[in-house]
Amino acid sequence: MRLGRRAALGALLLPRLGRASAAARLIVVGGGFGGAAAARYARAAWPALAVTLVEPRPRFVTCPYGNLLLAGLRGLETITFGYQALRAEGIAIVQDRVAAIDPPARRLRLSGGETLGYDKLILSPGIGLRWGALPGYDRAAAEIFPHAWLGEDGAQLLLLRRQLEAMPAGGVVGLSIPANPYRCPPGPYERIAMIAAYLKQHKPRAKILALDAKDAFSKQALFQDGWRALYGEMIEWVPAKDDGAVARVDPAARIFETEFGTRHRVDVGNVIPPQAAAPIVIESGLAAAGGWAEVDPRSFAARAAADIHIIGDAINGAPMPKSAFIASNTAKQAAASAIAALRGEAAPEGVYFNTCYSRLAADQAISIVGIFRPGPAGFVEVPNAGGLSPRGAPAAQRRLEADYADGWYASITRDVFG
Repeated sequence: MRLGRRAALGALLLPRLGRASAAARLIVVGGGFGGAAAARYARAAWPALAVTLVEPRPRFVTCPYGNLLLAGLRGLETITFGYQALRAEGIAIVQDRVAAIDPPARRLRLSGGETLGYDKLILSPGIGLRWGALPGYDRAAAEIFPHAWLGEDGAQLLLLRRQLEAMPAGGVVGLSIPANPYRCPPGPYERIAMIAAYLKQHKPRAKILALDAKDAFSKQALFQDGWRALYGEMIEWVPAKDDGAVARVDPAARIFETEFGTRHRVDVGNVIPPQAAAPIVIESGLAAAGGWAEVDPRSFAARAAADIHIIGDAINGAPMPKSAFIASNTAKQAAASAIAALRGEAAPEGVYFNTCYSRLAADQAISIVGIFRPGPAGFVEVPNAGGLSPRGAPAAQRRLEADYADGWYASITRDVFG
């Protein structure tokens, strides 16, 4: 969507913004799919609004399409984006980390010591990994068993790729997959396919052992059909009911140990640990007991602080998935709602869309679509409004979906980052 169309959308949502005060200040924290989209759309909807984006890194490495790097289908530079377009649109970019938020005073303090005041704050800080929640897995362990689940600078993805390259020809790649909720429900299973794609080409005698804390997962039948058709017996997926839940890890010995005491030695280990909202959400008292922020499903205003809107992976948005598309889609609703609140108006009606493509191979993909609305107590999925790729589809259709996936990625990154 071009900027002109965003401005038109903003005018439809907020037709009287031109009469609002030019002194209003909006700060957006987090420069990923949610935060960058919120900043751009708020700026387009109300050009007089002072919009500041706070993000510690000069560039953003996307988690979507990160798995393709493991298969050798993408380079790191192709999934890395800067903020030049946002600066050109008049958005102030502050490259720093938020150290503390003071909701009553409507101020935040940066790690560099600066204090910023706001009239409205949109938080899109993503997830935090719960170090130590899986015994044996801490920050040091991640250098042996990489998680590769935070984009950051891409170092974890590159580490996992190097480990795959160095693995013995007949080695075992182990994955530890967490219970819900976590970022990107189908992400681990796309990763299995992308690792298998690499191994099939370079180390066809290798095996993948996927130990799962769940008994079912998103797009399960489609993934399993694809795994069998493309990779034969290379992949073994073990659900929780069959002792698949990893209870502890020993990185030095390269061991995954399950709940029933079964010990699996792996040559390469990918541990996707339990997750919660990013630490700044929890430390600011904005998260509920489960570790995720609770928000109004219409405006995304935090239940704990009405002047703070929280979007993206940090919220308890179930049944909406924690996905890039949901983050960018709901960012626009949060931006419109924040501006409406500054005018003393009600939040506009919202409808939230999710489209998720997953790669099975270099030229094959599957997809899922869901549509959600605000409900009386949270978010609800619109019945019969989404869907899955059909099972048993011919290879030509899977190839077409891979093309659609590439188009989706190009479109969403252009829309968010310019």
